[in-house]
Amino acid sequence: MESKARFKSIVIEIICCLYILLFVYAAVSKLLDFENFQVQLGQSPLLSAFAVWVAWLVPLIELVIALALMIAKFRSIGLFGTLALMTMFSVYIFIILNYSSFIPCSCGGILEKMTWEIHLVFNIVFVLLSVIAIILNRQKAKTSNRSYAVAKQIAGTIVMSISVVVVLFLSSENIMHHNNPFLRRYPTHAAEFSGSVDLKFNSYYFAGFNAGRLYLGNYTSPSHVLAMNTDLKDREPIEVSFNPKGISFRAITLAVRNSKFFLQDGSVPALFSGNLKNWTITKELKGLPYFTRAIPIDSTHVVFRSNNAVNSANVLGIYNADTTPKISYKRNLLQKQIDGIFDTDGTLLYSEELQKIIYLYYYRNEFIVANKNGSLDYRGNTIDTIKHAKIKVKSLKKGTERAMSSPSFVVNAHAAVYNNLLFVHSKVKGQSENEVLWERSFIIDVYDLNSKSYLLSFPIYHHPGEKLNSFIVTQTRLYALIGKSLAVYKFRDVIQKEFQTKQRQKSIKNILISIRKQIEHL
Repeated sequence: MESKARFKSIVIEIICCLYILLFVYAAVSKLLDFENFQVQLGQSPLLSAFAVWVAWLVPLIELVIALALMIAKFRSIGLFGTLALMTMFSVYIFIILNYSSFIPCSCGGILEKMTWEIHLVFNIVFVLLSVIAIILNRQKAKTSNRSYAVAKQIAGTIVMSISVVVVLFLSSENIMHHNNPFLRRYPTHAAEFSGSVDLKFNSYYFAGFNAGRLYLGNYTSPSHVLAMNTDLKDREPIEVSFNPKGISFRAITLAVRNSKFFLQDGSVPALFSGNLKNWTITKELKGLPYFTRAIPIDSTHVVFRSNNAVNSANVLGIYNADTTPKISYKRNLLQKQIDGIFDTDGTLLYSEELQKIIYLYYYRNEFIVANKNGSLDYRGNTIDTIKHAKIKVKSLKKGTERAMSSPSFVVNAHAAVYNNLLFVHSKVKGQSENEVLWERSFIIDVYDLNSKSYLLSFPIYHHPGEKLNSFIVTQTRLYALIGKSLAVYKFRDVIQKEFQTKQRQKSIKNILISIRKQIEHL
């Protein structure tokens, strides 16, 4: 009996020593590299919203449990602490591997070298060691009704630990997607650089994308278009055939929409269209007002922005060539904060798949989503906290002109939309973000317009001093004009699977219709 009791004591001591070494090492590693550990927790799908206090709490709990295991009086409490903590870690990894859209890293030291699968096995082994030590420790103490009591306590501890992690996961996901405290998520290699081409000039802009071809317009040579395939090869210069008939153009831009192209100048105002097959102007959309932004929706519809509101403030409008009157102003969409001009400046976009108009403000964390007729769907917010435009406007020439009297604080510099996803180039640094990352890259935030939620972020790396002029997004790639270069980034599955195409929407709709018919038949 004595040898058996001694054997149990040795096993308990070995397990306690292993846990003390593990927890002290893990806690010290986290504290020595605390900033990096906090950043990694900020990327965790389970703990993003709670990263600040969890970063301190985890190593503190590990050290407290290690101390409890060293003291015989508190060893029983310490063993239940090891069981609870290792169960939480195991459930955390299980959720990461099976329910997360991306896999982060939040370990320190040599544990960081393990794969998540090996780490899960490692944790489960230590959970079993905790159970063994608890049982042996109770047997050694000769507690009455020990088998039933110990089993009940072990089961209760495991259930409670699983529940805590699940609640944290659900709460964090809801907070991150809908009530974000300005924490970004950076999945590993969400968009990978796959090549670039030197365009020699910085006067190019994105005209559009159609049938596997990318089209670039040129501000200094409006009638010239550069077309290329998705890998930036097979480049083809195109000349637009057009007789201006004495029109005094000032700022011509070109846009590609499906099989058509549109030539426009809001200072005239004028908007013409033609077919991509021969690049010849065949039609003019007459009756447009002066505009500062315009996106052709189809051959008869245009969404535009003009200075037709009170005091020349910005206003969005819809042009429809088939109605009378042709112009319909949507004065409730843009909301004035300071002057109605600079404070409502922004990017005008259109999602063909959703048939939605999107307007993203430059100087505040807000965007507008409306249907193709200009009726408001909802007002969304980017994840930064800049609710009010940080600009100063001064009147010149006895109030006839306005200008910014101080440098502006840009929140959302550029944007692009494809299907249900809105891509935003943000200029505001979030919580727990690395300064070096911001110095070496442009940060792109991704939002789902259907679920009205923030999804993730990824960096576009660049050389010091380079400027992101604009970017465009397709199903598989992001193209960016950086300085005089055109760079292409391929999307990984973490982004591609978030797109909701028409085909997918139709298939879901067809399934629902089929189910309804079967129910009616029954």
